[in-house]
This record gives sequence, structure tokens and C-alpha cells, in this order.
Amino acid sequence: MKNLTSILLICGIVLLANVISQRMFYRFDLTENKEYTMSQATKDILRNLDDPVTVTGYFSGNLPPILDKMKREFQELLVEYSNISKGNVEFEFINPDESEELKTEAAQNGIAPVPVQVREKDQIQVKNTFMGAILQFGESKEIIPALQPGSPLEYTITTAIKKISVQNKPSVGLIQGHREPDLQQLQEVHMALSILYNVEPLNLSTEATVPPRFKTVAIVAPKDSFSVDELQKLDNYLAQGGNLFLAIDRAQGDFQTSQITPLTTGLESWLQTKGIEIESNILVDANCGQVSVRQQQGFMTFNSVKQFPYFPNISTFEEHPITKGLEQVIMPVVSPMRFIGDSAVIFKPIAYTSEKTGSLALPNYFDINKQWTNADFSLSNMTVGGILEGNISGNVPSKIVVFSDGDFPSQGQGRGQSNNASLMTNSIDWLSDDTGLIELRTKAVATRPIKDLEDGERSMWKYMNFLLPIILVIAYGIFRNQRQRNTRIRRMQESYT
Repeated sequence: MKNLTSILLICGIVLLANVISQRMFYRFDLTENKEYTMSQATKDILRNLDDPVTVTGYFSGNLPPILDKMKREFQELLVEYSNISKGNVEFEFINPDESEELKTEAAQNGIAPVPVQVREKDQIQVKNTFMGAILQFGESKEIIPALQPGSPLEYTITTAIKKISVQNKPSVGLIQGHREPDLQQLQEVHMALSILYNVEPLNLSTEATVPPRFKTVAIVAPKDSFSVDELQKLDNYLAQGGNLFLAIDRAQGDFQTSQITPLTTGLESWLQTKGIEIESNILVDANCGQVSVRQQQGFMTFNSVKQFPYFPNISTFEEHPITKGLEQVIMPVVSPMRFIGDSAVIFKPIAYTSEKTGSLALPNYFDINKQWTNADFSLSNMTVGGILEGNISGNVPSKIVVFSDGDFPSQGQGRGQSNNASLMTNSIDWLSDDTGLIELRTKAVATRPIKDLEDGERSMWKYMNFLLPIILVIAYGIFRNQRQRNTRIRRMQESYT
């Protein structure tokens, strides 16, 4: 009877702990990069909520293990959000598969089912699965159509909350008037930035000064010259603590004529006065992009894919919030840059070419049939992107992020080249964002495959996983047996009552 009471008591405690943990819990984060630790940026945003944010998650039942794990992580995050916001984050989960009415409700709210492969009855089947969410704050609504396993959940949720709860977004200006790409041509960048900022075109020739509402001004791939008056307006903007993003060309390539010619806009000489020189030549790289070439053989015409060293594939980055999580960025017709300033400002390179890089003088031309050799790549790790900080113009600190290629932000729009767009988006986030949200953009649980470990370390973890539970059970058994033995000894003593 005593043992039965103990068992029932333990079961009751476990059940109560599980019920409480659905709304209140704390976890220890032992991961290397603290993937499960809530960021200060998120805490600040949640503590400043004046009204409740309602989160409705639409998730199908019987999800595959990887999706079910993501759902649990999503729910655990919302529990923490609710605790930190003192109840200002409310949430519920709905299974649309339970009825046609719920499926219709999910569809009307912008949550569409996603086809997912599942194993049922020893067969692989494709099943339409709901795994999205809707966040509502007053009249404002934000839809997350489908959450992806391994994606940065905290960044997704926090930016959605900030987007619907912040009434006045900061502004970012995109310089126009020198044949730069417009917002439509930078559609992927525009969509990403619009979550947190108002992105507006800015024409320096029609403005007396750069309006102070712009936290950052971006200049991307101008083809025409800047006037002395426009450059002075940029100086005045920096002198007031403004920030600049520059992606500019020193050369332009024409695929119709295969010519590569020098390009001068006035920004290159203006940058030299700040301490950055972008050289008037181009880099070629053995680690490069590809182009499709039409060839004719007899009566047959066919397309072949060739390596194109004129389009360096940038995959060497310094550790920095701007480059964190990026794998590779294609920079067509890029030039080398170097720092020529003094100690009044700080220059930090953040992007480099590969160890097999070469340099070509201008003017030049695209030689699609050139047989490249190692002798063509005698340079290595040439700087193509960097950050300038300090009193750049005047006595107020400001920042410039500069890349020596102007075309990379618009490369691959809509064709999966998201790293290109992310490099510009991350740069403007870092320049503009004072909440620290950029740190969350690439925050996800890192995979640590055991096969990638050294043999000794791999064996250690295998044996530990196998032996540790057994050792713990044996240790508990020895402890329990010793405690019972001591109890019997005490009961046998004459003084025991």
C-alpha cells in the first residue's frame, strides 16, 4: 500500500509539472552558440508591448518527426514570449485537418497546406500539411505561411511582432538619379527591408539636404556622375551621424560587345578622401560563377555551361553580423579595394576573393574561350568589401559599408540567389538597426553530425551515450541500497524508537 501511494504521488507530481511547464518553464542552454537563449533584442521588444499580440498556429496532426520537433520549439518559444511580455503574447494552436471549416479558415487567413513526404504503412506518401501562423496586434496582422525546419524561429517571430506593433518605422533612402536600379529591380532586397523599414527613393538633386528621417542611405550601381553639390550633401549627412551603404562599380561590362571599360562617377575619388581606394582594374577568380554559352557544331546548336572567372564567387568572409550565415555571393566584374586612411577612422575588411585570384587592367574584354591556368591567379584574398567607422566627416561618428561591385544586390532576383540580396539587407540592418535584431537573422540550431568529429571524440560520445544511462542507474541503485541498509542498521539499535 505504501509503495502504491508513492507511485501515485510521483505520477501526480510529474503530471502537475507537465501541466505547469506548458505555461511556465525554464531550460538550461548548453549549446555552443546559445541557440536556445532568448536575445536581449527580443526581450526589449516584448517588454515594450502595450497591447496583447495574439498568435494562432495552424499545424496538422501526426507531423513527421522533424516537423513535430519544429512545432514544439515554436510552442516553447511562445511560452517564453508570454512569460517575458507578462502575458502580452497570447497563443493557440489549431489543427485544420479536424474539419473542412478549419481548413477554409486557414486558407482565408493566408495559410495554405504544404506538400510533405510522410511514411505511412511502409509507404512514402505526399501529404498536404499545415504549418503556418498568424500574428495579430490590434488591426495589424502578419502572416507566416509556412515555418521551415532549421530556420531562425526567434528572428521570424520577433520581426513579425515588431512589424505589426511598431507604429512608426525608421526610413531607409535609396539614391536615384544616376541610372541606379530602382526598387522594382531590387525587389528581393526591398521586400526583406520593408519588414522593419520604410524604403524610399531619394534624389539628391531635388533635396536641399538628406532628410534626417533616413537612418541609412544606400547607393547601388550608379552609372552617371555625382555632382559636387550632391557629394557635399553626403558629407553633411555623415557629419550628422548618418550611415551609408555603397555598392559601386569601377568597371562596366557589355556582353553585346564583350568590352569591359572603366567607370567613373565621382564616388571613387570622394571615397579616397575618406581613406578607401577602389582600384581601376578588375579581379578574376578561379572560384567563380558560370555562364551558359551557345555553341554550334556542324548543323547542331547547343548550350554549354562554362566557368567564368570574371564573376568571382565570394565565399571568404570575416566574422561579422553582416556576413554571418552567408555561404557565397557572386560579384560580377568586381574591383579590389584597400585602406589608405589614417588612425582617425577604422577600416575592417569583411569580404575577400579566394586564394586563387588574378587582376586585369582596364580596358579589357570578356574572353569566353580563354584557357585559364594557375599563372592567371597569382593573387589571393583580395578585399572586395569593408566597413569604415569613426569621424568620417565632421566630429560625429558615422559608418560606411562599401563593396567594390554594384551589381551583386540585383543579381539573381527571383532565381534563388538570396545570399546576394541578404548581403545588402544585412548591411543596411546593421547600419540602421539599434535593437540588435540582425544578430537573430541567422540564429538557428547548428547541426553537429557525429560523422564530422575526430575518431577519438566520436568514440567518446558513442560510449558516453551508451554507458552514461547505465552508470546513472547503477549509481542510483547503490545509493538506494546503501540508504536502506543504513535505515535497517538504525532500526536494530536499542536507542531506535
